[in-house]
Amino acid sequence: MQEAVSTVVAARPSGPIHFTDVTAQAGIRFARNSGAFGKKYLPETMGSGVCFIDYNNDGWQDILFVNSMDWPGHGNHKSYPALYRNNHDGSFTDVTKEAGLDVEMYGLGCSVGDYDNDGNDDIYITALDHNHLFRNLGDGQFKEMTAQAGVGSSGFSTSAAWFDYDNDGKLDLIVDHYVDWSPANDKFCTLDEIHKSYCTPELYKGESVTLYHNLGHGRFKDVTAASGLNDSTDKALGIALLDYDNDGWLDLLITNDTQPDKLYHNDHHGTFTESGVSAGVAYSDAGKTRAGMGTDAADYDNSGNQSLVIGNFTNESIALYHNDGQGLFTNVAPDAGVALPSARSLTFGVFFFDYNLDGLPDIFAVNGHVADDVRVVQPSISYAETPLLFRNVGHGTFDDVSNMVGASLREPIVGRGAAYGDIDNDGDLDLVITTSNGPARLLRNDGANQNDMLRVKLIGTRSNRDAIGARVLVGTSTGQRISEMVKSGSSYLSQSELPLTFGLGTPDPSRRVSLNIRWPSGRKETVTDIHPDQFLVVKEGSGVVAAQRIQFTPAKKSMH
Repeated sequence: MQEAVSTVVAARPSGPIHFTDVTAQAGIRFARNSGAFGKKYLPETMGSGVCFIDYNNDGWQDILFVNSMDWPGHGNHKSYPALYRNNHDGSFTDVTKEAGLDVEMYGLGCSVGDYDNDGNDDIYITALDHNHLFRNLGDGQFKEMTAQAGVGSSGFSTSAAWFDYDNDGKLDLIVDHYVDWSPANDKFCTLDEIHKSYCTPELYKGESVTLYHNLGHGRFKDVTAASGLNDSTDKALGIALLDYDNDGWLDLLITNDTQPDKLYHNDHHGTFTESGVSAGVAYSDAGKTRAGMGTDAADYDNSGNQSLVIGNFTNESIALYHNDGQGLFTNVAPDAGVALPSARSLTFGVFFFDYNLDGLPDIFAVNGHVADDVRVVQPSISYAETPLLFRNVGHGTFDDVSNMVGASLREPIVGRGAAYGDIDNDGDLDLVITTSNGPARLLRNDGANQNDMLRVKLIGTRSNRDAIGARVLVGTSTGQRISEMVKSGSSYLSQSELPLTFGLGTPDPSRRVSLNIRWPSGRKETVTDIHPDQFLVVKEGSGVVAAQRIQFTPAKKSMH
């Protein structure tokens, strides 16, 4: 393999790891417009999301924020999604208009994937009434292709994810839908019999998820019914891709609000079997349905099996489902130290990521109530809530370190979407957060790269080009074994970066790393004798095609 040679040798960071709010310095000025004007329409409190995307293939993560809009006849403020280009110096530039994304919609979620395998990642945005597919033209511009592709998916859409469910090398698309709501059938709910409040989803009928099969040549076919996914009782908010039985075919977790969560096993023939009840993830331990907000899957205990985390409502706690490898999940949140600290939170975005690069996936959750007047009936519950960060300490347990990583995580917000990505290419993972009807926040990770790491981008050839669904097992000369999967979706209405980051712990000059990759096509490849602290690009069938050393320079402190 080829390794980039660096002449710059900088001292590693040291001291406590903390997250620094760099929103203003970075030039991020996005704020979600919910359109609220006092009528308290249900969609106002549900969004919106955020996605990391390297839209111009320069090796730096850009950021896409989803926006909503004023309701017709109420307000004249124009609001659009916002695409921020990474300037490589800690700052970002809003390029929405020049990219052709200044399209007004009541947007909610987003997902990123190269659906036509042309090497440029495309954007799918979910919204009320119909969704939007923007094809990346490769010249900094996007073109809307929704009608031509046939993926408008009318209804109250929420999360979405690109994935190749039939392993044919083309990305398919799964879209969540929430409830059958419109201004015309809006219900009147009150807290005090006078003033309107936001209604619960229990007053509305559910809507099925939609599965689109990629036919090639830019066209998709709705195969929801044929695949076994049609279920009009769903009130879906979250999607997690996983291969919970390690058979090389992607399964789906769909989280539902006030309905059972669904675990769909991929049957290899274009169909899925719903296994939520038998697998143990459909209900709470008390046999009740929960709110089922954001979700994610990861091998948090390095067992080789992907487990699940799910955000829920106040007094329901975050659920942490451990995968025993035999098709059964057990909610271990109470014993793992996750349930009690999250009991008073209403969790939307939630995911696994290794914030301290020690090789053990941690849990991050953003919280915020749905009722801005919740204190009227529950004085001890707040509308704005602080995020939660749980450090994985091994042996299946987590410590709540939310108050130990800087002031930025101690500030209450009405959190909704969240994603992670390395915005400054220094090897550690930064955070972006959206709020219900307010400003986004960009939090830089300072100090985690005092540990060794390896970052890996995969390029599929027989597999889909983004290699979504690929499993990577990292082994080290010191005995570590860490596995991750390339995935879209997860969190809530959001998507984190596609490159994988493997934390390796305390620096060790003698450490060498190997990669064992199982591509979605079924091909297996091994790369050995890798030095840590690199960003590698691995192409299916060709091995490492590019390598760059991570630079521990003070450049990230220079903000514009």
